[in-house]
Amino acid sequence: MPTAKKRPTKARSSGSKAADPAHGRRSAVVGIPADQKSVALTLGARSITLTNLTKPFWPKPGISKGDLLRYYAAIAPVLLPHLADRAMVMKRYPDGALGKMFFMKRTPDPHPAWLQQCAIEHGSGSIIDFPVIDDLAALLWVINLGCIDLNPWYARCDDVHRPDFLYIDLDPGPGVPFAKVREAALLVRDALTAEGLPSYAKTTGSRGIHVAVPIIRGPLQKTVWTYAKAFSLTLAEQSPRLLTAVYRVADRPRGRVLVDYNQNAWGRTLASVYSVRPTATATVSTPVTWREIEQGVDMNDFRLETVPARVKRLGDLWAPMLAKRGRVALPAGDTTTPDKISRARMPKRPARTTRDA
Repeated sequence: MPTAKKRPTKARSSGSKAADPAHGRRSAVVGIPADQKSVALTLGARSITLTNLTKPFWPKPGISKGDLLRYYAAIAPVLLPHLADRAMVMKRYPDGALGKMFFMKRTPDPHPAWLQQCAIEHGSGSIIDFPVIDDLAALLWVINLGCIDLNPWYARCDDVHRPDFLYIDLDPGPGVPFAKVREAALLVRDALTAEGLPSYAKTTGSRGIHVAVPIIRGPLQKTVWTYAKAFSLTLAEQSPRLLTAVYRVADRPRGRVLVDYNQNAWGRTLASVYSVRPTATATVSTPVTWREIEQGVDMNDFRLETVPARVKRLGDLWAPMLAKRGRVALPAGDTTTPDKISRARMPKRPARTTRDA
């Protein structure tokens, strides 16, 4: 079975979880100039150089790479706890949001000696050293590589096989309005509530909504995937005109919202909370309340230039996802077939939301 371990660093022992306040989670004000192409920063005992700051990353709205770095520096106090101790898959956009993207798992060389890494053995027997973003210096270093959104593992590095979240990814098909995604999210919420599971929502920053359940770490990733599959197939069968759980694109009915359980497979990742997305308007994957979804929240309400003020006003709406209290065990029993999820407890479809997309 693949395994994982954290690579030790010179800055601190590999088992440490607390970030140094000098360069850690509470550092929100960082001097990243708007009129210079590069800058060298010292954050506590750590030094980084940020480059190509004036490079346009979103030419039409006039957002530069420096603007992206300043956003992440500002949002770091609420973002970093959601990333700590997790391997990070990198999606690099060296030419900005409209340019070509490429995936990278292995930490590139050269990299700072202080950077934490998570060594994960894959099925092929290869061991990949992923970067770990556990403080502000590491966050800015990764973004400086040209990463726009952040894609952490669901499980922590000390046991990459046992996640502490279950995700339902609601992905609309071509031409499906966001109002349908909101309707689907409310169905998912009510179905999870019927199963005794709390849930929290965030916009994907792209076209959909992510619904997450904080679970007690214990079940293997495959077990979580199996439960998510059973749940999704049953829910889609209950609302066939709105939802589908058919994963193969060629067989998928048109005009539906996909309830994507496969995002719970081992090694899969989703854009993290507070991640900027490579969309035309630099939208952000943002926590939202269920009341906001009921009232008709829109994806474009949350952009790089607006989210920091929202967080300052409301705080981290996904803070409960980090708490030890409130986590739940997945319902016991055989979850290998969809009819093992109680049909009698599945709620009726909610009323349509008040604001159309």
